[in-house]
Amino acid sequence: MKQLRPVMFVGTASDVGKSVITAGFCRIFKQDGYHPAPFKAQNMSLNSYATPDGLEIGRAQAVQAEAAGVPCHTDMNPVLLKPTNDKTSQLVLHGKPAGNQTAWEYFMQDDKRQLFEEVKAAFDRLSAQYNPVVMEGAGSISELNLRQRDITNMRIALHAGAAVYLIADIDRGGVFGSVYGTIALLPPEEKALIKGIIINKFRGDIRLFEDGRRQLETITGVPVTGVLPYYHDIHIEEEDSVALSLKHKRQTEGRINIAVVLLRHMSNFTDFNVLEKDDRVNLFYTDNPAEITEADIIIIPGSKNTLADLVAIKNNGTARAITEAYKRNKVVIGICGGYQMMGTSIADPYGVEGEPGSMPGLGILPVSTVLTREKVTRQRRFTYRQQTAVSEGYEIHMGITESGKPSPLATLDDGEPDGYFLHDKCWGTYLHGILDNTAVLDELLSACGNKVSTAQSFDYKAFRSAQYDKLAAHIRQHLDMDAVYKAIRL
Repeated sequence: MKQLRPVMFVGTASDVGKSVITAGFCRIFKQDGYHPAPFKAQNMSLNSYATPDGLEIGRAQAVQAEAAGVPCHTDMNPVLLKPTNDKTSQLVLHGKPAGNQTAWEYFMQDDKRQLFEEVKAAFDRLSAQYNPVVMEGAGSISELNLRQRDITNMRIALHAGAAVYLIADIDRGGVFGSVYGTIALLPPEEKALIKGIIINKFRGDIRLFEDGRRQLETITGVPVTGVLPYYHDIHIEEEDSVALSLKHKRQTEGRINIAVVLLRHMSNFTDFNVLEKDDRVNLFYTDNPAEITEADIIIIPGSKNTLADLVAIKNNGTARAITEAYKRNKVVIGICGGYQMMGTSIADPYGVEGEPGSMPGLGILPVSTVLTREKVTRQRRFTYRQQTAVSEGYEIHMGITESGKPSPLATLDDGEPDGYFLHDKCWGTYLHGILDNTAVLDELLSACGNKVSTAQSFDYKAFRSAQYDKLAAHIRQHLDMDAVYKAIRL
C-alpha cells in the first residue's frame, strides 16, 4: 500500500468525540488494507490498560489499537496522567510510573521540553512501523495560555506533518463561535494543517444544516468534511467518567439489578461495559445506600485512591449498606481497589496514595493489603475457579493482597493464584476485564438463582468487533472520505 501522511483529529473542546472518531478511522484504514496505529501524545484518564509487554497506556488508545487490529504499545500513548486527587496526578511515562506531580509542577517546570522530546521520539518510532498513524489531540487546540507547553495538539501535529481535522460537538451548542474562534486563534503555520471540519452529534434532518455548512466554510476558509449524526446503536467505550452520570439508572423488574458503587476516584469503569450490553442485566452506578441494599449484585470497582475512597464510603453510609447486603446473602464482589476494600485492612506505609497510614477494610474477605511502590501492569490469561476454559484479563495495581488461608478465585497463566473466593456470592480479584469472559459472567449471574432470564450468553469480544465495523460504516456514509484520502496521500 502507498504511504499515507499521518491524520490527526483535534477538538474545539473536551468530549466532542475525538477518541471515538479516531477509533473509527483506525477501523476504516484497516478495512481498506492499510496497517494503521493510533497515537495520543498525552492522555489524562483513570481508565488504563496493560500492554502485551506489561506496561500501561490509556484505555482509549488500547480500544483504538483493537479497532486497528494491532497490539497496543506505549508508543501509542507515551504520557499518561492519572489523577490521584483534585491537584495531583501520577505521571506514567512510556508505561511506567514516573512519580506524582501537581498541575503546577507538570505544566510549569521546564515548559515540558523533555517530555516533548520523548513524545516526538515515540511518534517517530510508531510512524516507522505503521501506515498511517491516526493521531488524537486533547481538549481544545486553542488554549493560548498553554500553547508553549503543548505536547499533545498542534506542536506534535507540526512535527508529524499531519493532516488535521477539527471536530466540533453541535449538540452542546455554539458550534459557529467555537469553530471560528478555534481556527482564528491558530498561528498561520498551524492553521495551514487544518484540512477539514467535522461536525459531530447532529440531531435531526442534516439537510437543515446545509446553509450552516456553507457559512462555516465561508467564515473559516476551511471545508466541512462532513456532519456526523448522533447515534444510539453504536457502542464504543467512552474514555472519561463524565459519561457515568448518563448511565445512572434505577432498579428494573425482570432483570438482574447490578449496582456498581460510585467512587470519587473510580478507575477502569470499562470493566462494566459488558454488563450494559447484556439483556439479562440492569446496570446502574450509585452511592445511595438504599439503592445498594436493594440490588441483586453489588460490585466495588477499582480506585486510583483506595484509602480516600474507603474513607468516603464509610462516611456516607455506603460501606454499611455493602456489608448489610452481604449479610443478607446478596452477591458482593470487588475488582482491584474494590477487592482491597473488601479485606480486613489496607496499609500505605510508603505514602503511595497520600500520607502514609493504614485503616480497617470492610471485613468481608479474610485478606489484608499493603500498597507498594512498584506498579503491576500485565495482561493475563487465566482459568476461573474449576473451569477449563482459558479466560483473559489484565492487572494494573500497586499493592500486595494476602490471606492466612488462601482460596484463589483464578489460576494465572504462570501458575500463580489471583483473588479470593469466599463462595459463589462473594469474591474479589485483581483482574480487570474479568467480566468480559462469558464463563465468568454466566457464573456470576447464576448466583442470583431464579432471577436469571432466558437470554443467551453474551459474546462481548464479537460484539466489540461488530461495533467498530458499524462505526466505520457510519463515518463512511457521512464524511467525504475521498477528500480525506486526497489530503493524506503523499
